[in-house]
Amino acid sequence: MTMTGRLFVISGPSGAGKSTIIKALRERIGNLAYSISHTTRKPRQDESDGVHYHFMDKETFEKMIVRDEFVEWARVYDDLYGTSFSSLDRQLASGVDILMDIDGQGAGNIREHYEDSVLIFILPPSLEVLERRLKERGTDSADIIRKRMAKAQKEIAQCTWYDYIIVNEDLAAAINEAHAVMLSDRCRVFRRMGAVRRRFPDVFP
Repeated sequence: MTMTGRLFVISGPSGAGKSTIIKALRERIGNLAYSISHTTRKPRQDESDGVHYHFMDKETFEKMIVRDEFVEWARVYDDLYGTSFSSLDRQLASGVDILMDIDGQGAGNIREHYEDSVLIFILPPSLEVLERRLKERGTDSADIIRKRMAKAQKEIAQCTWYDYIIVNEDLAAAINEAHAVMLSDRCRVFRRMGAVRRRFPDVFP
């Protein structure tokens, strides 16, 4: 299957602002699809099946693992999350770029299977700011926040092997930087040459 689209992976600790940045990118950039992951966790009050995640029971998820249907999957706390090969390949073959929100382990798997993927890591200004943001969300217990903070330090240590790092201190600036990364990638020669050859057939017969 010939892939003409591009995979953009965004990672970062919970509370870094990934969801807000992704929402803004989807509003600004055309021909961009969002990869909807499968998960065994329960939907939150404002989440819908097939829109935010594909919600499923643990047994169904584990059967998909056995059938090797996931390009990446991970256990996050007590829940499972994964991205299927079929959904990604179908979108990429249609020429659509895909935006993904996954952790470092998943990003590593994506890079292994899709070598030309673009990996972007979103950092908070500091651990102190990150903890304050998590508390202000009001969605997690104190125990969950402690777990998220412990996990955040391990996640942040992984940022060195990503292609780009964005520090989300000022949200508007962080959105602009992510936007710039994606648009500049679309202007790379190998992505533009098909259109260039069609525009200048006398130069590129």
